[in-house]
Amino acid sequence: MTGILYGVGVGPGDPELVTVKAARLIAEADVVAYHSARHGRSNARACAAPYLREGQTEIRLMYPVTTETTDHPGGYRGALDDFYVGAAEELAEHLTAGRNVALLAEGDPMFYSSYMHMHKRLRDRFECVVVPGVTSVSAAAAATGVPLVEADEVLTVLPGTLPESELRRRLADTDAAAIMKLGRTFPTVRGALQDAGRDGAAWYVERASRADERVLAVGDVSAEDVPYFATVLVPGRINAPTAPSGGEVVVVGLGPGDEAWTTPEVRHELSEATDIVGYQTYTARVRPRPGQRVHASDNRVEADRARHALELAAGGARVAVVSSGDPGVFAMASAVAEVAADPAFHDVPVRVLPGMTAANAVASRVGAPLGHDYAVLSLSDYLKPWEVIEQRLRAVAAADLALAVYNPASRTRREQLVRMRDVLLEVRSPETVVIVGRAVGSPEETLTVTTLGAFEPEQVDMRCLLIVGSSRTEVTERSGGRIVHTPRKY
Repeated sequence: MTGILYGVGVGPGDPELVTVKAARLIAEADVVAYHSARHGRSNARACAAPYLREGQTEIRLMYPVTTETTDHPGGYRGALDDFYVGAAEELAEHLTAGRNVALLAEGDPMFYSSYMHMHKRLRDRFECVVVPGVTSVSAAAAATGVPLVEADEVLTVLPGTLPESELRRRLADTDAAAIMKLGRTFPTVRGALQDAGRDGAAWYVERASRADERVLAVGDVSAEDVPYFATVLVPGRINAPTAPSGGEVVVVGLGPGDEAWTTPEVRHELSEATDIVGYQTYTARVRPRPGQRVHASDNRVEADRARHALELAAGGARVAVVSSGDPGVFAMASAVAEVAADPAFHDVPVRVLPGMTAANAVASRVGAPLGHDYAVLSLSDYLKPWEVIEQRLRAVAAADLALAVYNPASRTRREQLVRMRDVLLEVRSPETVVIVGRAVGSPEETLTVTTLGAFEPEQVDMRCLLIVGSSRTEVTERSGGRIVHTPRKY
């Protein structure tokens, strides 16, 4: 009979946070093992000390390195790999002899713990039982007294060893965050918090749950005094709202449909806004947080919507004006810019954040039909006369450009699409490639690849976008499906 390896979580530091099960198994184990640095001290053993008994064998698994500086031929990773192999074999000797081993892990054994390296090397040879423990994240949240996440807020756990740019991106894209593995990384972490605009609500917790615990605002921490066993918490905005920084309007693009196509930058601005303004179909795509006001309106009141957003911002609100796709492509950026030219709004800051356009989304689904020069045109004659549209269609056809057509049809606009086809056929071959993308990025997505001669306008509605190829656009039939592309060279 071989022994059992128990991965025992002993919590973040306070021995009273060791679970009843963990305390029992520690006392019953034949062998108690724990990792340590070269100084020999172990926080995990200190947590378990009240539960140890006389006669137990103790094994100290001492790391050969604690920084990336080493003379090992395999470098830092090579030194650790050799250490893990040797440590696993040391434990295996006891397990083979039938002795149960309790390997102590600070916090939880499967959460940034040294235990997992032994688990992966021994689980195929011996029975391994994991006993979860209280994590440092939970202890740190308790120490701040501020709820970390509520309702449907998302918590992201980040290692402080990530590059600053990656930390900044992830902080901007989450509701709440816990950043671990500090020490030398703290200046990088603080810089990322500042750049992401999250430093004002961030807490620093050192040695959570221990007698020497410290809790400070991140801005009050001296980087020289930060140990590895410290955590930065950024609570969700429900319980730690960002302080208002003055009114402004940010015009954002949500992308064409799929939430994955909304950029982290846009998500961050939506979470920071006090007010969301937009066409009701697009505001429905935004999940407002508690306290956030949503101002939805009809699609044909763009100027009124822009004025309302600017008036809210003039009163101190942080307003996000939402569009689908990119806000600068037949969307709200133009309307906001036009109204913002009014001297009454000259003191209101206005920013525009880009989004993925519907043209690029549809093109990506079939290949690269817009891989060379192309034009973008709206077929709606609501804001410009049909004569102008027809003149531009003829110019595009004569220039032999691929064409992305927005707003091709609606319930009341059907004839324009027929006239577009007829105008293009005056110059273009009936074999010209046409792609009809409907509701791309949504569960109702459909794609049709046809020709200008076979194109059926009655199948197009307001959720469609068309791409009409140039004379050089090709359709290649492949085993993996057809691909459409417009060559970049002549």
